[in-house]
Amino acid sequence: MANKILVVDDEPNIVLSLEFLMKQAGFQVRTASDGEAALAAIAAEAPDLVLLDVMMPRKNGYEVCQAIRANPDWRTVRIIMLTAKGREVEREKGMALGADDYITKPFATQEVVERVRELLAESS
Repeated sequence: MANKILVVDDEPNIVLSLEFLMKQAGFQVRTASDGEAALAAIAAEAPDLVLLDVMMPRKNGYEVCQAIRANPDWRTVRIIMLTAKGREVEREKGMALGADDYITKPFATQEVVERVRELLAESS
């Protein structure tokens, strides 16, 4: 059965490219355009992994990450944070809140696919 990925970003072109990329790699993909929509989507059906943008309206990626980690039902959900902010302090904050990985935009598409596969392989 294909792993389920939730792509969360408020930039439609990034959502489209990540959605296409993940589907090409054989994953089932759903999308959300803000933090509240992401949490609603996770509550409806928990994905195996969330590609989570940091800077978003209605709840930022850090808040969503924290909410996922606070819910014991979602403890197996993997989180890769995506951000244009590449500073070490942002990365450390994301990791401290429970992110499994951190990718800085702009990113190499193949790198994202490989990081997703690695994390899912570790958790299976």
